[in-house]
Amino acid sequence: MALGAIANQFTNALSAASAQTPVAVKAGSDAKSRANAQDFEAAFLSSMFQHMFTGTDGDGPMGGTTGIGPWRSFLTQEFGKAMAQKGGIGIADEVYRSLISHQAAKTASIAKTQ
Repeated sequence: MALGAIANQFTNALSAASAQTPVAVKAGSDAKSRANAQDFEAAFLSSMFQHMFTGTDGDGPMGGTTGIGPWRSFLTQEFGKAMAQKGGIGIADEVYRSLISHQAAKTASIAKTQ
């Protein structure tokens, strides 16, 4: 199955799950939670891109030299960051909702004990 097809299936599953769980958002934690969610998606995408290049030496800028490992590592990290910043495949949105939901539950739990 192609990477694009897998990404589409994953995005559809996340969209269906997020439609079922609306969450109220506090303004103070919004930006930090959004950034953490986007960083998580960037790391996931970077891992996906790393697997995409496994076993390929190619004739690129470094060919099959010893420098290709670190270069590809940096390249896939930047691919992941760039894709996540442009909206990614929807992982950040679901992680963000989950973070906000957990924060709300923790706040409610603390309020009950006081």
